Amino acid sequence: MELPKYILGDNTDFPNAIYVIHTEFPRFIINLENDEVEWMEEFDDEDQKELEAETENLIQQATEFYDREVARYEEE
Repeated sequence: MELPKYILGDNTDFPNAIYVIHTEFPRFIINLENDEVEWMEEFDDEDQKELEAETENLIQQATEFYDREVARYEEE
């Protein structure tokens, strides 16, 4: 199965939280309510350096994805 790069998620147990799931390496879930990131990968020292350089960009892309999706819902 091919997954989109980003997926929106929510959960009624956490009514204020909105999650964006990044499905490509490095896989993570960001809670847009508080910007908390949960990594779904194990990183070695080399990966850690690459991750630090790319994290800000990935989180910005996740936020832009969410904004785009919400705008599309509001258009309907």
